[in-house]
Amino acid sequence: MFEMIDEPTPPHASLPRPVTALSADLPPRWILVKGGLFFVLALLAAATLLAYSPNLRTALLLGITVWAFCRVYYFMFYVIEHYVDSSFRFAGIVSFLRWATNRRRSDRQ
Repeated sequence: MFEMIDEPTPPHASLPRPVTALSADLPPRWILVKGGLFFVLALLAAATLLAYSPNLRTALLLGITVWAFCRVYYFMFYVIEHYVDSSFRFAGIVSFLRWATNRRRSDRQ
């Protein structure tokens, strides 16, 4: 009924990932621990916000905010790298803003 289609591999998919300061300094286990701590921090912040204002509106707005920021993050660091400009490896929000500003300048010229 459904046919599996092999998608072409992007040309940059086989390139080795550069070693970043994070991966050079921390072993993979500690990187995972760091991610878990961010998750706990997010849960505590959400719980505290809902404790101060325990209503449906606050919960919905918090959910929409989290979802929207996740989508922005995905856009800045995955979509741009894989579908717009495969030559860039973004290191953070400031890196993305520099790239976007430089791209806008080069489009004007």
